[in-house]
Amino acid sequence: MSRGAGAQARTQEEIRRFLAIGAVQVAELDLTGDEAVLRPGPGSPPVTHGEVFLLVRREGRPVGTLLARVPEGADPQTVLTEAARSTADEARGRDLPAGAPPSTGVVVATRERSGQLARALDSLLAQDHPDFEIVVVDNAPVTDATRELVERKYAERVRYVCEPVPGLAVAHNTGLAAVRGEVVAFTDDDVVADPRWLTELTAPFAADPRLGCATGLILPARLRTPAQVLLESHGGFAKGFAPTTYDPQDPPRDEPLFPFTAGRFGSGANMAFRTDVLRAVGGFDPATGAGTPARGGDDLYGFVRVLAQGHRLHYTPHALVWHHHRETWADLETQAYGYGAGLTAYLTAVLVNRPALLPALLARLPRGLSRARALTAVRETDGGGAPGDHGARTHPWPRRLSRLQRRGMVYGPVGYLRARRALRDVPGRGTG
Repeated sequence: MSRGAGAQARTQEEIRRFLAIGAVQVAELDLTGDEAVLRPGPGSPPVTHGEVFLLVRREGRPVGTLLARVPEGADPQTVLTEAARSTADEARGRDLPAGAPPSTGVVVATRERSGQLARALDSLLAQDHPDFEIVVVDNAPVTDATRELVERKYAERVRYVCEPVPGLAVAHNTGLAAVRGEVVAFTDDDVVADPRWLTELTAPFAADPRLGCATGLILPARLRTPAQVLLESHGGFAKGFAPTTYDPQDPPRDEPLFPFTAGRFGSGANMAFRTDVLRAVGGFDPATGAGTPARGGDDLYGFVRVLAQGHRLHYTPHALVWHHHRETWADLETQAYGYGAGLTAYLTAVLVNRPALLPALLARLPRGLSRARALTAVRETDGGGAPGDHGARTHPWPRRLSRLQRRGMVYGPVGYLRARRALRDVPGRGTG
């Protein structure tokens, strides 16, 4: 068999195994003293028998996840409560002291997804934060659906802004310019925000004057398709349940490439910045992000620029959004390639805009090379499951997706430079 035929056969076998992955229910269970309250995940039906991805809360706050099975005929609450009490420990690490959250502007960039946007806006308008505004940035629209939705249903609570230049970073910069709050938070149109999301995400800024950025927990809203289950079984977007503060004056000893391993800090669907800090570093590089040839990396760029200016970044698992993962094998292929491209695109952007950081990156490479493979998302098939759970990775990560991510990494700098050239012809949209 030729090498090409062998690779094609392996890919077909991987797809066959992929299609055999079954759906998993999503639920949450809140433990308060001796009481336990079981609820389905957002948009999910009540829990029945079968596999369940369970978020465990203690007095409302997320403390862990686990994968459990409810036998046919058993009471789901009894089974899941027992599993939660025996396996879910209090999260290690200490969150920053709670204070009155500062005034905040929430930016949601969207493009032709008015159905998903409505669901996200409903959850944002239910936040318990005392002082916030919502700005929807309609990015390079081809119809009036988003504008009409905002004007018809949300006009009194949501501001609509149109950004004709395509690209997520461009849209985020437009939102950054529009908000009035001390803090600016960003999320996506395919999330459902927990009612305390915004308060938990922004309160740390009141406790730490050196804090420039905060990120939070992202969990799957649904695990109905093989693509959604596969992604989450290998970590998804979650970063665990230990509150963590990253300080450039005290770099983490187990992160030899800090702060360039920005993917460890969080994701763009759940992040906030001190507004004047993000504006001072020039916002996001408009040649990065979805919707540009760079394919991604805008959030990672923002994290590194803020840390490089000496500000801290805080991750809190108490700020939760439920994310609707992509649903098909083709979606995963696109996502894998885009993640690889975005990774090297953002590194290129950082070095192009801040060449003074090159010596710092080169100095970290010798110790960081041993960990470089982790950046290619080659997931091991044994060991623990998603961050915070106590199950196993029962679904092997397809080699094709790892190969696509590595190809994306090779392409990323090229894509970034193409995006910069394209922006030269757009008045007022320079990079850097």
